[in-house]
Amino acid sequence: MEPLTERLRRDRADRASAVAAAMSARNVDAVAVTWVDTGGIVRMKAVPVERFSHAAAWGIGASPVFDAFLVDDSILTEHVAGGPTGDLRLYPDVERATAVAALPGWGWAPADRYTQSGTPHPRDSRLLLRRLVAELAGDGYELRTAIEFEWTVSRPDPLDPDTFRPATSAPAYGMARLGELAPYLRDVVTKVRDSGIGVEQIHPEYEVGQFELSIASADPVRTADNAVLVREVVRAVSHAHGLRATFSPMVVPGVVGNGGHVHLSLWREGVNRMCGGPGPFGIGAEGEHFAAGILDHLPALLAVGCPAVAGYLRLQPSHWAGVFRCWGLENREAALRYITGSEGERDRAANIEIKTFDAAANPYLALAGLLAAGRAGLRAGATLPEPVAGDPARLDSATRSARGITPLPTTLADAVAAFDADEVLCAAFGDDLADTIGSVRRGEIALFAEATPEQITDACRWRY
Repeated sequence: MEPLTERLRRDRADRASAVAAAMSARNVDAVAVTWVDTGGIVRMKAVPVERFSHAAAWGIGASPVFDAFLVDDSILTEHVAGGPTGDLRLYPDVERATAVAALPGWGWAPADRYTQSGTPHPRDSRLLLRRLVAELAGDGYELRTAIEFEWTVSRPDPLDPDTFRPATSAPAYGMARLGELAPYLRDVVTKVRDSGIGVEQIHPEYEVGQFELSIASADPVRTADNAVLVREVVRAVSHAHGLRATFSPMVVPGVVGNGGHVHLSLWREGVNRMCGGPGPFGIGAEGEHFAAGILDHLPALLAVGCPAVAGYLRLQPSHWAGVFRCWGLENREAALRYITGSEGERDRAANIEIKTFDAAANPYLALAGLLAAGRAGLRAGATLPEPVAGDPARLDSATRSARGITPLPTTLADAVAAFDADEVLCAAFGDDLADTIGSVRRGEIALFAEATPEQITDACRWRY
């Protein structure tokens, strides 16, 4: 990304003044400016709306130390980012600024982080994703992406609000859950929509107190921004209804857990390259190359898409979590699920879904990793292996071995080892960011080295 010149600063200030006036007309008094740290936690600083123009031109001060934060807010002081020295500037994205319908009086804008000299911060995940999207566009392609949001709702006990008590125990996918929580779910839909995000559907999920929201597809940067805003809207709506929402991968041990599945499709010259081609089930050649790149690098991608120790409690066979490195047509047990869409709309709907990711992920890092891996497959002309029908866990180990169906990492340590060895991802992320990702992951591994599943879920339940 280009350095911030005086001309760019003036332009940003002028555009931000108009945005601030529009937000003031909607009774916005202050704007929350957010970024997502290496561990997936959304951090923020805020300015009064009348200071938004200055913030857009000159940024808001913030320490680099957040790159070295762990899930419990402890800091890796031995890492270069973990010391008390230094400062960055948070520059709100003026085009993404909006009033937050669920937080009266508040606006929101995602931040890009720059150094004090006006150059891009090498550990900023949003700038990384923006760069990779631009590079893919330079190759003539665009990526359309969406994330499914699964969360679990608790009805807090006044005496012990941190315990989990499901807000509803009505049946999985059951209409009875709507009957119990209709005003709440209506507010989720309307507040997300009124915050400028297109809602595709909402429904009860499998686990008690669990729901899922699907939003409209967009370019990867907007998708990641939407992921930040949707979660904050859901949390705010839940609080307004006397409930508490968590996107943690595992709320209590032994349940299905919350995923954060990513859908994506590759487009060129306005044509969806995930369909209408010679590949299996009609997948396009370029779409197959891109999907194969993701599948090839999936063990390493777990370090950014399933980045928490708690997430590996969710990755269990026969739980629709995709724990084997394979793909298949509409196969929810495959790590990579190919979706054609209905006859008549396949040119618009065909896409692939990555089942292994969860909402503990920094969405900018997760999408950047998928883009880098897919682009490598596209450039190499990679091809997909034989598709898998049914649950690969039901195949005997010899059959899986013969077909190249291998288990994905079962621990964060294994995923980090794969990430450290993955030249494509480390090169795309750059040395500084790749080193920080590995260090933060190893810090969380050490944090929970002696913890039981109960202790892990208790510690992480309300962090995401």
